[in-house]
Amino acid sequence: MTPTPARRAGGASRRPAGRTAPAMFRSFSTFNYRTWFLGAVVSNVGTWMQATAQDWVVLTELTDNDATAMGVTMALQFGPPLALVSVTGWVADRFDRRKILLLTQSILMVFALAVAALLLTGLMTLPLMFCFALAFGITNAFDAPARQAFVSDMVTVEDASNAVALNSASFNMARLIGPAAAGLLIVAVGTGWVFVINAATFLAMLIALALIRVNELLPRVKSKGRTGLAEGFRYVWARGDLKVTFLMVFLIGAFGMNFPIFASTMALEFGRDADGYGLLSSVLAIGSLAGALLAARRDRARVRVLVIAAGGFGAASVVSTWMPTYWTYASVLIFVGFCTVTLLTTANGYVQTTTDPALRGRVLALYMAVVMGSTPIGAPIAGWITDIAGPQAAILVGGIAGLLAMAVGVTWMLVSGRLRRSEHSRFKLTLDETMPISVTRTDPVAFSDEVASTTPIRLPRTD
Repeated sequence: MTPTPARRAGGASRRPAGRTAPAMFRSFSTFNYRTWFLGAVVSNVGTWMQATAQDWVVLTELTDNDATAMGVTMALQFGPPLALVSVTGWVADRFDRRKILLLTQSILMVFALAVAALLLTGLMTLPLMFCFALAFGITNAFDAPARQAFVSDMVTVEDASNAVALNSASFNMARLIGPAAAGLLIVAVGTGWVFVINAATFLAMLIALALIRVNELLPRVKSKGRTGLAEGFRYVWARGDLKVTFLMVFLIGAFGMNFPIFASTMALEFGRDADGYGLLSSVLAIGSLAGALLAARRDRARVRVLVIAAGGFGAASVVSTWMPTYWTYASVLIFVGFCTVTLLTTANGYVQTTTDPALRGRVLALYMAVVMGSTPIGAPIAGWITDIAGPQAAILVGGIAGLLAMAVGVTWMLVSGRLRRSEHSRFKLTLDETMPISVTRTDPVAFSDEVASTTPIRLPRTD
């Protein structure tokens, strides 16, 4: 069922007369989204600072450059979204997403303060860090689908893809600042204070959530009857385009996006310290930010962009393994970051804008389980390969996964009959994304245990 553009009560979704935001920033015409964006930028800077500090603590303070231990930490932190997906998606669809975020953000702030206290007093151990990584992961498992779906609650359906892309830009703008700042602070004052600063940045998000005008949020499409994950899974399984999107994201997420392992071990490989690791993360973010802003300019998310981005990621990752110096490696990371965020932002926008609103929370929970849940599978493998063969070998495996993901996308386009010869050019091929897709439709008003019907969706033209 193709979602129709929803309207806020009393016409609040309409932009004020005489005000037109530039195409790239059109979602900023909404007060709630502007408020959310500002809070998210500050909070995300702290999150990236903490992620950099945590990885460095495990790699250099709690172990002797043990990449496998770092992979285990990442697995514990990103495993819960996969293990708890049956619950987290239902929670995001059933309860007030703003209140969920107020709770999860508050819990994450308390955890950050607890880790800071243990580091500053010298009581932190590797098992304790594993426990906190798991605690962060469980909380984020509930936070992520609610946060992703809440973006669509603040803007009209027409602007949802733009809002998702700007959200990614916010995340990567913070990624540009956070790791570099963390690297300098680790050298200057130690890792414990980085966690303290991150705890303080959570206040920005809590204030933004408190200031949001609840009466201007889009009305929620609620479901009656059973609302389990099975309905969301059945919906995704009936959509070939979503299955391919999820598989491509999984391949790159599991084997190619283990950047904390890659960047930290490559920094050590080139004889750099924590500031060198932080700089590599920030360089990666330069390309990521560019990819997010370019995605914000597009009117909608397209499958063909996913395929191109997957191939670009694979090629850039393979090339990076040949770089002989720190700075040449860093330069290639710009392209790796660009392709990574182009892929993730496009996939996220495509899932949000083509999914039945009544199932959006559960479908996004499945998507986040694929994105974040792929890490527990790939991170320990990447750490093990790094320990026995070096970081270049682990990065090469990630590059091959990217090329395989591109092959999956191209194969689907050929098999589905969507790749056609252009009517205007003898040699040009175009991807027809207007063909109807049959999906299992569940009535959002009378949400029963039975599948109501199979209804074709006609995706919007992308040419």
